[in-house]
Formats: sequence, C-alpha cells, structure tokens
Amino acid sequence: MLLGALFTTQCLEQSNAQGIGGSKNQLDGRQNTITTAVPFLMITPEARGGGMGDVGVATPNDPYAMHWNISKLPFNDKKGSVGLSYTPWLRSLVPDISLTYLTGYAKVNDRSAVAGSLRYFSMGQINFTDQFGQGTGDYTPNEFALDIGYASKLSDNFSLGVAMRYIRSDLAGALNRSQNDVKAGNAFAGDITAYYKNKTKIKLEGKKYTLNYGIGAAATNIGSKISYTSKINENFIPINLRVGGYAQVEIDQYNTLAIALDFNKLLVPSNPVYKRDSVGDFVYDNDDNLIIERGKDPNPPVIQGMLQSFNDAPNGFKEEMEEINISLGLEYWYDKQFALRSGFFYEPESKGNRKYLTFGAGFRFNVFGLDLSYLVPIEQRNPLERTIRFSMLFDLDAFVTQNEEDKKAPINN
Repeated sequence: MLLGALFTTQCLEQSNAQGIGGSKNQLDGRQNTITTAVPFLMITPEARGGGMGDVGVATPNDPYAMHWNISKLPFNDKKGSVGLSYTPWLRSLVPDISLTYLTGYAKVNDRSAVAGSLRYFSMGQINFTDQFGQGTGDYTPNEFALDIGYASKLSDNFSLGVAMRYIRSDLAGALNRSQNDVKAGNAFAGDITAYYKNKTKIKLEGKKYTLNYGIGAAATNIGSKISYTSKINENFIPINLRVGGYAQVEIDQYNTLAIALDFNKLLVPSNPVYKRDSVGDFVYDNDDNLIIERGKDPNPPVIQGMLQSFNDAPNGFKEEMEEINISLGLEYWYDKQFALRSGFFYEPESKGNRKYLTFGAGFRFNVFGLDLSYLVPIEQRNPLERTIRFSMLFDLDAFVTQNEEDKKAPINN
C-alpha cells in the first residue's frame, strides 16, 4: 500500500530533519511542538496509569513501576509480580498497530528490588511501492525496548533506583532512499529515579483518618542519540523528567480515595526560529547552515541538550512553562479488590494541544488482577480515542501461598 510506504518515509524524513539541525518550519506564534525519535517510549503502557490521566511517578503498589519510577518497587506490598499490557493504537483508522508491554519485579529483601521489562511497538504490515506504484515488498515496521533495573531503600521512607535500556527502531527494513541505506536505529539509555513515601493521621470534621502520601521524581531515557542513515543524521530520543505526588485517604476499613498529580517535561532542545529575508526565504551562513534568529542550536551533544532544554525556548520563559504537561488522576478502591479511576491530561496548544479525559476500572482476584482504561479526547483526536486498553497482573505471592495451602489440605479418598 502506497500510504504505508509514505508513512514510513515521512517518519524517516522528519527524524533526519531534526538531526541535521532542527525543524525548518518557522514558528507561527501558536505551534512549536518538540519531536523526537522513538516516541513510543513515552506512551503509557498500562491501564491503571492510563485510566488516571497518565499519572504514575508516585502512585504506590505499582507492578508497572519499571516504566514510571523503579524506586517505588521496594515499597510494594507484594514480593513480586508479573504484568502484561496490550494497547491498540489508531484502532479507528488501522487494525494492526499496537503496543505490548511485559514487565516483572521481585524483591531481593525488605529494602531492595530488581525489575525488567520488554516493550514492543508494532506498526502493522506495510506494502512498499516504487515511484511508479509497483509493489517492492511487504514489511512490518517495529520498535522495542528492553529494560533492567534495581532500586533500594536508603531509609524507611526514601529510595533511589537506576535502570538501563536498549532501544531498537526498525522503521523500513531494507528500504533504500536517495542513495542512503536506511537501517534500524539503535540506542542505549538509562533512568535515575527517587521516591519518598510516608503516612500520617489527619482530622476532618472530628474524625481521624490515615493519610498515605508519596513524592516521586524520575529522569528517564537519558542516553545516546539514534540514527537511521548516518551519524551526521542523529536524533534525540525522548529524554524526560517527571515529578509528582500522591495522596490517599483511608475513609474506613473498606474504602480509600486518592489523588495523584504529575508534571512532565521533555529534556530535549526546543526548535528555534530561523531568520528569513525580506521575501520570506530562509537565510544561510557561509557554511550553508540556517541562521537562528531566536532560540538555540537544536542539535547539541546530549548532556548539553538536556541542560539547554530549560532555557532555549525561542519565546522565552512563557514558552518554557508551556513545555510542561500536567496529568491529574483520581482513584477509588473498595476492599482493595475493586477500583474506579478517572483523570485529565493537559498539554498547551503551542506544544501539541493534547487534552483528554480518561476513565478506568480495576479488579483484583486471588492470583490475577485486571485493569481497563478508556480515553475521551477534548481538543483534538487522539490515537487512543475510543480504545479500551488492558493490563493483567499475576501475583507471585498469592500463587505461592495458594500452592502451599493446597499441599497442606487433606486429601479425601
């Protein structure tokens, strides 16, 4: 299908344009969206966070903490679990694009835990064609990331964590364009995370309640750039900073109500405004590079780019603040077995204008758990519009306990 070939080619061209020196599109005063390679790393891969407006850096008892903040794992109630999540993508347009996420963790002792995950993003089958519309073969573009991490408590209330990640992005297989061989991109990255958790008593209308709260911070995907053609065409991966908090009130023995709030910012350079002449054409220097009128070089080394991302927006401090996305989520649990969730995600108009509501539910059985989420866009269409995403949990603690009880049970002849 020609559309598929064009889709993949467009992805490559956009990626390469960013690597050469940033987008050449002049700011129109409204839009200056930051783009990176392998954006699938930023997709919420599980339904609990997805049902709460894409929050997760500080939510407790999270078996999917490998994605959000691995430092939460030593505080989990369970000694270990395995999770599997499936997220259809662009389901209203195409039938075979999806994100699958497999993760698991195990506590080494009461103070530390290890975890790993595999994230696989399939773009469906594409029929490549030449300039005459003749078929040249089929291919299924795909991307995946393989993670491993470790977290440990430094005190009864505070923990730190680190993770390593291998990323592979194969957009076009053996497709050749303009005498440049298109190859799969490879990158290595890491996470540095922190988490604080505590509880206290609060008094409301003469009644005392237990308040559980936490604060989390995670710098993720800190790593090398990625290239699909040559080293001169390298692209930033979505290096990201997320900070947030969580508060849960134990209403009574069976009912709890919680609120979570995350702030999220990409630590990659903003696109500058390039200088134009009197007739609107771009102006180049003696080395044939575009001259920047406002902003900074969009293709510095990685560490410089991370630091630069806090003060390189061409429209100053106001635009820097617009680069922060906000996620707000609510969660109600009954008897730790049934949950209802809702959330809101906000992204300023100048940075993409994604605004949507989310809804979700969760169920916990003896050994298994199931979470569902649903997204309703507000400002514009979203790839997850009208999509139900699923997450399943396998509780290793409950499985071991159930087996031990079965062995102890008397055998009736």
